[in-house]
Amino acid sequence: LAVVHDVAISGGDAPSRRTRDILADTSGGPVFYHVYGPDGAIVAGYATPPVGIPRPAAEVASPTYFQATYLGRSVSGVRLQTRTEVDGFAGIFTTTVWQDDSIRTAFVRDLMLRSVIVILGLIASLALIVWFGVRVGLRPLIDLEQAIGQRSSDELSPIKRPVPEEVRGIAETLNRLFEQVSKTLTAQSEFISNAAHQLRNPIAGVLSLAEAVDRAPNPNVARKRTKDLLTAAQETSELSQKLLLFERAKAISPESTRVPLSLSDLLPQWIAGSRTATSVVSDIAPDLPVLWGDATMIREALENLIDNAHRHGGPTLSRIDVKAWAANGGICIAVCDDGKGLSAAEIPLAMERFRLVGPSSSTGLGLSIVETIVANHNGVFTLSLANPGLCAKMWFPAPAIPVEADTRHQSDGAAAPQTWGSAAE
Repeated sequence: LAVVHDVAISGGDAPSRRTRDILADTSGGPVFYHVYGPDGAIVAGYATPPVGIPRPAAEVASPTYFQATYLGRSVSGVRLQTRTEVDGFAGIFTTTVWQDDSIRTAFVRDLMLRSVIVILGLIASLALIVWFGVRVGLRPLIDLEQAIGQRSSDELSPIKRPVPEEVRGIAETLNRLFEQVSKTLTAQSEFISNAAHQLRNPIAGVLSLAEAVDRAPNPNVARKRTKDLLTAAQETSELSQKLLLFERAKAISPESTRVPLSLSDLLPQWIAGSRTATSVVSDIAPDLPVLWGDATMIREALENLIDNAHRHGGPTLSRIDVKAWAANGGICIAVCDDGKGLSAAEIPLAMERFRLVGPSSSTGLGLSIVETIVANHNGVFTLSLANPGLCAKMWFPAPAIPVEADTRHQSDGAAAPQTWGSAAE
Protein backbone atom coordinates (compact mmCIF):
# COMPACT_ATOMS: atom_id res chain seq x y z
CA LEU A 1 0.00 0.00 0.00
CA ALA A 2 2.93 2.35 0.72
CA VAL A 3 4.41 1.62 -2.74
CA VAL A 4 1.08 2.15 -4.51
CA HIS A 5 0.64 5.43 -2.69
CA ASP A 6 4.11 6.74 -3.51
CA VAL A 7 3.96 5.72 -7.19
CA ALA A 8 0.66 7.50 -7.64
CA ILE A 9 2.01 10.67 -6.03
CA SER A 10 5.52 10.76 -7.48
CA GLY A 11 4.66 9.49 -10.96
CA GLY A 12 7.03 6.51 -10.66
CA ASP A 13 9.96 8.33 -9.06
CA ALA A 14 11.81 7.00 -6.03
CA PRO A 15 9.56 6.18 -3.08
CA SER A 16 9.50 8.31 0.02
CA ARG A 17 11.93 7.81 2.91
CA ARG A 18 9.25 6.25 5.09
CA THR A 19 8.45 3.68 2.38
CA ARG A 20 12.17 2.96 1.87
CA ASP A 21 12.55 2.26 5.58
CA ILE A 22 9.62 -0.17 5.42
CA LEU A 23 11.14 -1.95 2.39
CA ALA A 24 14.60 -2.07 3.93
CA ASP A 25 13.81 -3.96 7.13
CA THR A 26 10.44 -5.67 7.08
CA SER A 27 10.56 -8.94 9.03
CA GLY A 28 14.31 -8.50 9.48
CA GLY A 29 15.31 -8.17 5.79
CA PRO A 30 14.78 -6.26 2.49
CA VAL A 31 11.53 -6.36 0.54
CA PHE A 32 11.62 -6.04 -3.24
CA TYR A 33 8.95 -4.36 -5.34
CA HIS A 34 7.88 -3.99 -8.93
CA VAL A 35 5.20 -1.75 -10.56
CA TYR A 36 4.11 -1.91 -14.17
CA GLY A 37 1.49 0.07 -16.09
CA PRO A 38 -1.55 -0.86 -18.15
CA ASP A 39 0.65 -1.53 -21.20
CA GLY A 40 2.97 -3.86 -19.31
CA ALA A 41 5.83 -1.33 -19.17
CA ILE A 42 7.75 -1.04 -15.89
CA VAL A 43 6.94 2.08 -13.94
CA ALA A 44 9.09 1.63 -10.82
CA GLY A 45 11.04 -0.97 -8.86
CA TYR A 46 13.18 -3.92 -9.86
CA ALA A 47 13.14 -4.87 -13.52
CA THR A 48 12.91 -8.62 -12.96
CA PRO A 49 9.85 -9.85 -11.05
CA PRO A 50 9.60 -13.32 -9.49
CA VAL A 51 8.84 -16.31 -11.71
CA GLY A 52 5.62 -18.23 -11.16
CA ILE A 53 3.23 -15.48 -10.13
CA PRO A 54 -0.33 -16.48 -11.09
CA ARG A 55 -1.95 -14.14 -13.59
CA PRO A 56 -5.65 -13.48 -13.09
CA ALA A 57 -7.90 -13.57 -16.16
CA ALA A 58 -9.61 -10.32 -15.21
CA GLU A 59 -9.13 -7.36 -12.94
CA VAL A 60 -8.97 -8.40 -9.23
CA ALA A 61 -9.69 -5.83 -6.56
CA SER A 62 -8.33 -7.86 -3.62
CA PRO A 63 -4.66 -8.71 -3.00
CA THR A 64 -3.28 -11.96 -4.43
CA TYR A 65 -0.78 -13.82 -2.23
CA PHE A 66 1.69 -16.18 -3.89
CA GLN A 67 4.75 -18.36 -3.58
CA ALA A 68 7.28 -17.94 -6.43
CA THR A 69 10.99 -18.01 -7.33
CA TYR A 70 13.31 -14.99 -7.57
CA LEU A 71 16.85 -15.43 -8.80
CA GLY A 72 16.70 -19.10 -7.84
CA ARG A 73 15.43 -18.50 -4.29
CA SER A 74 11.96 -19.21 -2.89
CA VAL A 75 10.04 -16.06 -2.10
CA SER A 76 6.64 -15.09 -0.67
CA GLY A 77 4.79 -12.11 -2.06
CA VAL A 78 1.57 -10.28 -2.73
CA ARG A 79 0.23 -8.57 -5.88
CA LEU A 80 -2.35 -5.77 -5.90
CA GLN A 81 -4.12 -4.24 -8.94
CA THR A 82 -5.28 -0.62 -8.60
CA ARG A 83 -6.96 1.70 -11.13
CA THR A 84 -5.16 5.04 -11.10
CA GLU A 85 -3.39 7.66 -13.31
CA VAL A 86 0.35 8.19 -13.48
CA ASP A 87 1.87 10.94 -15.68
CA GLY A 88 -1.26 11.13 -17.87
CA PHE A 89 -1.58 7.36 -18.20
CA ALA A 90 -4.79 5.99 -16.70
CA GLY A 91 -5.64 2.37 -16.23
CA ILE A 92 -4.85 -0.66 -14.09
CA PHE A 93 -1.40 -0.53 -12.44
CA THR A 94 -0.06 -3.77 -10.92
CA THR A 95 2.14 -3.54 -7.82
CA THR A 96 4.07 -6.60 -6.62
CA VAL A 97 6.16 -6.94 -3.43
CA TRP A 98 8.12 -10.03 -2.35
CA GLN A 99 10.63 -11.22 0.19
CA ASP A 100 13.03 -14.14 0.53
CA ASP A 101 11.51 -17.04 2.48
CA SER A 102 14.73 -17.59 4.42
CA ILE A 103 14.42 -14.10 5.92
CA ARG A 104 10.82 -14.71 6.92
CA THR A 105 11.66 -18.14 8.39
CA ALA A 106 14.51 -16.63 10.43
CA PHE A 107 12.16 -13.87 11.62
CA VAL A 108 9.53 -16.40 12.73
CA ARG A 109 12.19 -18.49 14.46
CA ASP A 110 13.57 -15.46 16.27
CA LEU A 111 10.07 -14.33 17.27
CA MET A 112 9.21 -17.77 18.63
CA LEU A 113 12.50 -17.98 20.52
CA ARG A 114 11.90 -14.60 22.12
CA SER A 115 8.35 -15.58 23.00
CA VAL A 116 9.51 -18.85 24.56
CA ILE A 117 12.18 -17.04 26.58
CA VAL A 118 9.67 -14.47 27.79
CA ILE A 119 7.09 -17.15 28.68
CA LEU A 120 9.70 -19.26 30.50
CA GLY A 121 10.85 -16.18 32.36
CA LEU A 122 7.30 -15.37 33.35
CA ILE A 123 6.69 -18.96 34.48
CA ALA A 124 9.92 -18.98 36.50
CA SER A 125 9.06 -15.63 38.08
CA LEU A 126 5.53 -16.75 38.84
CA ALA A 127 6.79 -20.02 40.34
CA LEU A 128 9.26 -18.11 42.50
CA ILE A 129 6.55 -15.70 43.64
CA VAL A 130 4.14 -18.54 44.37
CA TRP A 131 6.82 -20.53 46.22
CA PHE A 132 7.80 -17.53 48.28
CA GLY A 133 4.19 -16.54 48.92
CA VAL A 134 3.16 -20.06 49.92
CA ARG A 135 6.20 -20.41 52.15
CA VAL A 136 5.49 -17.11 53.87
CA GLY A 137 1.74 -17.75 53.95
CA LEU A 138 2.11 -21.23 55.45
CA ARG A 139 4.61 -20.17 58.08
CA PRO A 140 1.83 -19.51 60.65
CA LEU A 141 0.42 -22.98 59.94
CA ILE A 142 3.86 -24.51 60.42
CA ASP A 143 4.18 -22.67 63.74
CA LEU A 144 0.69 -23.90 64.66
CA GLU A 145 1.67 -27.44 63.71
CA GLN A 146 4.68 -27.23 66.00
CA ALA A 147 2.50 -25.94 68.83
CA ILE A 148 0.04 -28.81 68.32
CA GLY A 149 2.92 -31.30 68.16
CA GLN A 150 3.99 -30.23 71.64
CA ARG A 151 0.61 -31.18 73.09
CA SER A 152 0.04 -34.61 74.64
CA SER A 153 -2.33 -36.29 77.07
CA ASP A 154 -0.28 -34.73 79.86
CA GLU A 155 -0.07 -31.27 78.29
CA LEU A 156 -3.30 -29.85 76.87
CA SER A 157 -2.82 -26.20 77.69
CA PRO A 158 -4.29 -23.65 75.23
CA ILE A 159 -2.21 -22.39 72.31
CA LYS A 160 -1.32 -18.81 73.23
CA ARG A 161 1.15 -17.84 70.50
CA PRO A 162 -0.06 -15.10 68.12
CA VAL A 163 -1.54 -16.34 64.84
CA PRO A 164 -2.82 -14.46 61.75
CA GLU A 165 -6.48 -13.68 61.38
CA GLU A 166 -6.83 -16.38 58.70
CA VAL A 167 -5.95 -19.22 61.11
CA ARG A 168 -7.25 -17.72 64.33
CA GLY A 169 -10.45 -19.72 64.02
CA ILE A 170 -8.44 -22.96 63.76
CA ALA A 171 -6.46 -22.09 66.88
CA GLU A 172 -9.60 -21.21 68.83
CA THR A 173 -11.29 -24.45 67.75
CA LEU A 174 -8.24 -26.45 68.80
CA ASN A 175 -8.16 -24.68 72.16
CA ARG A 176 -11.81 -25.57 72.72
CA LEU A 177 -11.05 -29.16 71.77
CA PHE A 178 -8.07 -29.26 74.14
CA GLU A 179 -10.27 -27.89 76.90
CA GLN A 180 -12.95 -30.52 76.29
CA VAL A 181 -10.41 -33.35 76.15
CA SER A 182 -8.74 -32.02 79.30
CA LYS A 183 -12.09 -31.93 81.11
CA THR A 184 -12.86 -35.46 79.95
CA LEU A 185 -9.49 -36.77 81.14
CA THR A 186 -9.89 -34.93 84.44
CA ALA A 187 -13.37 -36.38 84.87
CA GLN A 188 -12.09 -39.88 84.16
CA SER A 189 -9.23 -39.47 86.60
CA GLU A 190 -11.61 -38.07 89.21
CA PHE A 191 -14.03 -40.93 88.66
CA ILE A 192 -11.28 -43.53 89.09
CA SER A 193 -10.11 -41.78 92.24
CA ASN A 194 -13.64 -41.54 93.64
CA ALA A 195 -14.42 -45.14 92.78
CA ALA A 196 -11.21 -46.39 94.34
CA HIS A 197 -11.78 -44.31 97.47
CA GLN A 198 -15.47 -45.00 97.94
CA LEU A 199 -15.46 -48.69 97.03
CA ARG A 200 -12.43 -49.63 99.10
CA ASN A 201 -14.22 -49.77 102.47
CA PRO A 202 -17.48 -51.41 101.25
CA ILE A 203 -15.58 -54.10 99.37
CA ALA A 204 -13.38 -54.70 102.38
CA GLY A 205 -16.53 -55.00 104.49
CA VAL A 206 -18.08 -57.48 102.06
CA LEU A 207 -14.92 -59.58 102.10
CA SER A 208 -14.78 -59.45 105.91
CA LEU A 209 -18.41 -60.55 106.21
CA ALA A 210 -17.85 -63.31 103.68
CA GLU A 211 -14.95 -64.60 105.77
CA ALA A 212 -17.12 -64.36 108.88
CA VAL A 213 -19.81 -66.46 107.20
CA ASP A 214 -17.20 -68.99 106.21
CA ARG A 215 -15.96 -69.22 109.82
CA ALA A 216 -19.42 -69.35 111.43
CA PRO A 217 -19.52 -71.94 114.24
CA ASN A 218 -23.05 -73.10 113.42
CA PRO A 219 -25.80 -72.63 110.79
CA ASN A 220 -27.78 -70.12 112.88
CA VAL A 221 -24.81 -67.77 113.18
CA ALA A 222 -24.04 -68.31 109.48
CA ARG A 223 -27.58 -67.28 108.47
CA LYS A 224 -27.36 -64.15 110.63
CA ARG A 225 -24.00 -63.19 109.13
CA THR A 226 -25.35 -63.98 105.65
CA LYS A 227 -28.05 -61.33 106.09
CA ASP A 228 -25.39 -58.80 107.06
CA LEU A 229 -23.34 -59.86 104.03
CA LEU A 230 -26.36 -59.42 101.72
CA THR A 231 -27.03 -55.93 103.12
CA ALA A 232 -23.38 -54.92 102.62
CA ALA A 233 -23.36 -56.33 99.09
CA GLN A 234 -26.54 -54.42 98.24
CA GLU A 235 -25.06 -51.18 99.58
CA THR A 236 -21.87 -51.78 97.60
CA SER A 237 -23.89 -52.48 94.45
CA GLU A 238 -25.92 -49.32 94.97
CA LEU A 239 -22.74 -47.29 95.45
CA SER A 240 -21.20 -48.66 92.24
CA GLN A 241 -24.41 -47.92 90.32
CA LYS A 242 -24.49 -44.38 91.69
CA LEU A 243 -20.85 -43.85 90.73
CA LEU A 244 -21.50 -45.05 87.19
CA LEU A 245 -24.65 -42.94 86.91
CA PHE A 246 -22.80 -39.89 88.20
CA GLU A 247 -20.01 -40.43 85.66
CA ARG A 248 -22.52 -40.86 82.85
CA ALA A 249 -24.37 -37.71 83.90
CA LYS A 250 -21.11 -35.75 83.66
CA ALA A 251 -19.72 -37.32 80.50
CA ILE A 252 -22.77 -37.67 78.27
CA SER A 253 -23.17 -35.09 75.52
CA PRO A 254 -26.22 -32.92 76.30
CA GLU A 255 -27.28 -32.92 72.64
CA SER A 256 -26.54 -36.51 71.65
CA THR A 257 -29.60 -38.19 73.17
CA ARG A 258 -32.14 -35.38 73.36
CA VAL A 259 -35.64 -35.96 72.08
CA PRO A 260 -38.89 -34.01 72.49
CA LEU A 261 -40.48 -35.01 75.80
CA SER A 262 -44.05 -34.48 76.96
CA LEU A 263 -43.57 -34.37 80.73
CA SER A 264 -47.31 -34.04 81.31
CA ASP A 265 -47.55 -37.69 80.19
CA LEU A 266 -44.18 -39.01 81.34
CA LEU A 267 -43.96 -37.69 84.89
CA PRO A 268 -47.02 -39.63 86.17
CA GLN A 269 -45.60 -42.82 84.62
CA TRP A 270 -42.17 -42.26 86.19
CA ILE A 271 -43.65 -41.48 89.60
CA ALA A 272 -45.84 -44.60 89.50
CA GLY A 273 -42.78 -46.70 88.68
CA SER A 274 -40.60 -45.35 91.51
CA ARG A 275 -39.70 -47.56 94.48
CA THR A 276 -41.50 -45.27 96.95
CA ALA A 277 -44.57 -44.48 94.87
CA THR A 278 -46.90 -45.34 97.75
CA SER A 279 -45.90 -42.20 99.69
CA VAL A 280 -45.82 -39.86 96.67
CA VAL A 281 -48.58 -37.40 95.83
CA SER A 282 -48.30 -35.83 92.39
CA ASP A 283 -49.70 -32.64 90.92
CA ILE A 284 -48.65 -32.42 87.26
CA ALA A 285 -49.94 -29.61 85.07
CA PRO A 286 -51.65 -31.06 81.97
CA ASP A 287 -50.32 -28.46 79.53
CA LEU A 288 -46.54 -28.45 80.15
CA PRO A 289 -44.47 -27.24 77.18
CA VAL A 290 -42.37 -29.69 75.18
CA LEU A 291 -38.92 -30.28 76.65
CA TRP A 292 -35.92 -31.37 74.57
CA GLY A 293 -33.92 -33.65 76.81
CA ASP A 294 -32.55 -37.06 77.75
CA ALA A 295 -35.51 -39.00 79.13
CA THR A 296 -33.34 -41.52 81.01
CA MET A 297 -31.32 -38.83 82.78
CA ILE A 298 -34.34 -36.70 83.73
CA ARG A 299 -36.10 -39.79 85.11
CA GLU A 300 -32.98 -40.68 87.12
CA ALA A 301 -32.90 -37.15 88.54
CA LEU A 302 -36.56 -37.39 89.59
CA GLU A 303 -36.11 -40.84 91.17
CA ASN A 304 -33.01 -39.67 93.03
CA LEU A 305 -34.94 -36.77 94.55
CA ILE A 306 -37.85 -39.02 95.57
CA ASP A 307 -35.44 -41.61 96.99
CA ASN A 308 -33.46 -38.90 98.80
CA ALA A 309 -36.64 -37.56 100.40
CA HIS A 310 -37.65 -41.08 101.45
CA ARG A 311 -34.21 -41.93 102.90
CA HIS A 312 -33.66 -38.72 104.83
CA GLY A 313 -37.21 -37.74 105.76
CA GLY A 314 -36.95 -39.49 109.09
CA PRO A 315 -39.80 -40.89 111.20
CA THR A 316 -41.96 -37.78 110.72
CA LEU A 317 -42.17 -38.27 106.93
CA SER A 318 -45.73 -38.93 105.83
CA ARG A 319 -45.85 -37.77 102.21
CA ILE A 320 -43.72 -36.66 99.27
CA ASP A 321 -45.25 -34.10 96.92
CA VAL A 322 -44.14 -33.99 93.29
CA LYS A 323 -45.37 -30.94 91.37
CA ALA A 324 -44.65 -29.75 87.86
CA TRP A 325 -45.75 -26.51 86.20
CA ALA A 326 -44.71 -24.05 83.51
CA ALA A 327 -42.60 -21.22 84.91
CA ASN A 328 -40.52 -18.43 83.33
CA GLY A 329 -40.35 -19.91 79.85
CA GLY A 330 -39.55 -23.39 81.12
CA ILE A 331 -40.68 -26.28 83.30
CA CYS A 332 -40.25 -26.43 87.06
CA ILE A 333 -40.36 -29.81 88.83
CA ALA A 334 -40.47 -29.71 92.64
CA VAL A 335 -40.06 -32.67 95.02
CA CYS A 336 -41.04 -31.63 98.56
CA ASP A 337 -41.43 -33.70 101.72
CA ASP A 338 -42.72 -33.10 105.25
CA GLY A 339 -39.87 -34.94 106.97
CA LYS A 340 -37.33 -33.76 109.49
CA GLY A 341 -35.53 -31.57 106.93
CA LEU A 342 -32.16 -29.88 107.38
CA SER A 343 -30.86 -26.71 108.93
CA ALA A 344 -29.82 -23.77 106.74
CA ALA A 345 -26.15 -24.55 107.44
CA GLU A 346 -26.55 -28.21 106.43
CA ILE A 347 -28.02 -27.53 102.97
CA PRO A 348 -24.68 -26.56 101.28
CA LEU A 349 -23.06 -29.64 102.88
CA ALA A 350 -25.81 -31.90 101.53
CA MET A 351 -25.05 -30.66 97.99
CA GLU A 352 -21.42 -31.78 98.23
CA ARG A 353 -20.35 -35.07 96.69
CA PHE A 354 -20.03 -38.04 99.10
CA ARG A 355 -21.01 -35.78 101.99
CA LEU A 356 -23.53 -37.34 104.39
CA VAL A 357 -25.41 -35.09 106.81
CA GLY A 358 -26.14 -37.15 109.87
CA PRO A 359 -26.32 -40.95 110.06
CA SER A 360 -27.38 -42.45 106.73
CA SER A 361 -26.93 -45.51 104.55
CA SER A 362 -26.93 -43.54 101.30
CA THR A 363 -23.96 -42.97 98.98
CA GLY A 364 -23.89 -39.17 99.20
CA LEU A 365 -24.14 -38.89 95.41
CA GLY A 366 -27.88 -38.46 94.83
CA LEU A 367 -28.04 -34.65 94.88
CA SER A 368 -24.75 -34.33 92.95
CA ILE A 369 -26.19 -36.55 90.21
CA VAL A 370 -29.35 -34.43 90.05
CA GLU A 371 -27.36 -31.19 89.91
CA THR A 372 -25.17 -32.52 87.10
CA ILE A 373 -28.13 -33.75 85.05
CA VAL A 374 -29.97 -30.43 85.38
CA ALA A 375 -26.82 -28.46 84.48
CA ASN A 376 -26.33 -30.60 81.35
CA HIS A 377 -29.82 -29.51 80.27
CA ASN A 378 -28.97 -25.83 80.85
CA GLY A 379 -31.24 -25.75 83.86
CA VAL A 380 -30.94 -24.83 87.56
CA PHE A 381 -31.23 -27.05 90.64
CA THR A 382 -31.91 -25.69 94.14
CA LEU A 383 -32.49 -27.20 97.56
CA SER A 384 -34.39 -25.12 100.08
CA LEU A 385 -36.08 -25.43 103.45
CA ALA A 386 -39.80 -26.10 103.70
CA ASN A 387 -42.03 -25.90 106.71
CA PRO A 388 -41.64 -28.69 107.54
CA GLY A 389 -39.13 -30.73 105.51
CA LEU A 390 -37.18 -29.94 102.37
CA CYS A 391 -38.06 -28.87 98.83
CA ALA A 392 -35.84 -29.69 95.82
CA LYS A 393 -36.56 -27.89 92.55
CA MET A 394 -35.38 -28.55 88.99
CA TRP A 395 -35.95 -25.88 86.36
CA PHE A 396 -35.47 -26.76 82.68
CA PRO A 397 -35.66 -24.21 79.84
CA ALA A 398 -38.27 -25.26 77.33
CA PRO A 399 -37.71 -25.90 74.61
CA ALA A 400 -34.02 -26.63 75.24
CA ILE A 401 -33.00 -27.50 71.67
CA PRO A 402 -29.67 -29.07 70.70
CA VAL A 403 -27.69 -27.30 67.96
CA GLU A 404 -28.54 -29.86 65.27
CA ALA A 405 -32.17 -30.29 66.32
CA ASP A 406 -35.25 -29.12 64.48
CA THR A 407 -35.20 -25.33 64.24
CA ARG A 408 -38.95 -25.16 64.61
CA HIS A 409 -38.31 -24.76 68.35
CA GLN A 410 -36.09 -21.82 69.18
CA SER A 411 -34.44 -21.03 72.53
CA ASP A 412 -33.85 -17.43 73.45
CA GLY A 413 -30.70 -18.40 75.38
CA ALA A 414 -31.67 -16.28 78.40
CA ALA A 415 -30.12 -17.11 81.75
CA ALA A 416 -32.20 -19.43 83.91
CA PRO A 417 -33.84 -17.78 86.90
CA GLN A 418 -32.85 -18.70 90.43
CA THR A 419 -36.31 -18.47 91.97
CA TRP A 420 -39.73 -19.38 90.70
CA GLY A 421 -43.18 -18.14 91.59
CA SER A 422 -46.38 -20.02 90.89
CA ALA A 423 -49.77 -20.62 92.43
CA ALA A 424 -49.05 -24.35 92.31
CA GLU A 425 -46.09 -23.82 94.62
